[in-house]
Amino acid sequence: MVKKLLVIGFVWPEPQSSAAGSRMMQLIGFFQSQNYQITFASPCAKSDNAYNLESIGVSQVVIELNHSSFDGFVKDLNPNIVLFDRFMMEEQFGWRVAEQCPNALRILDTEDLHGLRKGRQQAFKDGKAFDKTYLFNDVAKREIASIYRSDLSLIISEVEMELLKNNFKVPDDLLVYLPFMLDANSPESIELLPKFHERQHFITIGNFMHEPNYNAVLFLKEAIWPLIKKQLPEAELHIYGAYVSQKVSQLHNKKEGFLIKGFADDVNEVMQNAKVCLAPIRFGAGLKGKLIDAMQNGTPCITTSIGAEGMFGPEVSGLDANGFIEDTPESFADRAVQLYQKEILWIEKQQNGFQVVNERFNSNHFQQKLASIIEETIQQLNKKRQNNFTGQMLMHHTLQSTKFMSKWIEAKNTNKIEN
Repeated sequence: MVKKLLVIGFVWPEPQSSAAGSRMMQLIGFFQSQNYQITFASPCAKSDNAYNLESIGVSQVVIELNHSSFDGFVKDLNPNIVLFDRFMMEEQFGWRVAEQCPNALRILDTEDLHGLRKGRQQAFKDGKAFDKTYLFNDVAKREIASIYRSDLSLIISEVEMELLKNNFKVPDDLLVYLPFMLDANSPESIELLPKFHERQHFITIGNFMHEPNYNAVLFLKEAIWPLIKKQLPEAELHIYGAYVSQKVSQLHNKKEGFLIKGFADDVNEVMQNAKVCLAPIRFGAGLKGKLIDAMQNGTPCITTSIGAEGMFGPEVSGLDANGFIEDTPESFADRAVQLYQKEILWIEKQQNGFQVVNERFNSNHFQQKLASIIEETIQQLNKKRQNNFTGQMLMHHTLQSTKFMSKWIEAKNTNKIEN
């Protein structure tokens, strides 16, 4: 019997633009390795950066929000598993899936915890310490409800796993720790990478639709880069990222060596050309794709405590960073200069990055683990749902509220068209 997976995407995957896009392609690759026939559906408009999924045998379907046409579509498809890309898609379509395909396993890929990111951003804006007042925000309430309604939720960071268990009391059996799933850096591939003296300048990279990335570039512009430039007057900072807006473009200054380069056609190439990656993230959540790119391409990195979160393992027993973790502009800049100038130190930090990729994000390990958990959950799905009364309760109320709101919107839109 053919196994079917339906992915309901918040956006169409853009692996060259964002870590979320890379993460989705890793998940699609996993399910293909498990012989699933995959359909990717999204209500989002498709950009030029979207990956052509049909080129790898994945069907692409455009679906509508608040429209009953989805009911017939999902019932006809009759998937074994439905994967929701972020909690917003579970809110929109989860109740429809539950009604039309009650036996389908419902998996939520959180990407990162949106409530955590929102809370940290608000605390940063307020100039206050992040605490439960900021954590227990409206987005978090929606997100945790979505996790309870789902059969499994994929959590990208160990820090977020602990936060969900300790602060929100989410049962362990609803959560699956699944970080980025990466191929190992082989000695042969490492040998081919440009060496210390073959690289120059600094790099930072990130999708500018993501507020933490813009804020980090602003932090570099205003506080960190002038300190680096003073010590390294010939150095340049090359800033890459998709969706460069006017407020980003106006930061470009050739005289200061602060260069907005825009979208990178090949992230690996620009990362390999750079000597040091700068990632002064001041708020956010999840794992940072730019640090993964840096480690895979042998580019040591300076980041912050938020940037390093979940990357290197527990503080006591984790691995050494592929650079330095600094939270003040002065120490951040000094470490960046030190790493830029000292070859032995640079090589040491580069080797740390290769070790982190190979030991903490090994695709073989996590693919086997995920396959085992999915199979076990499918076998015990009814029992699992019976034991999750909170999820049943939230699904009941979602069916009463979201369902009728959606039907009201559909009726309203239909009436507009007829008039």
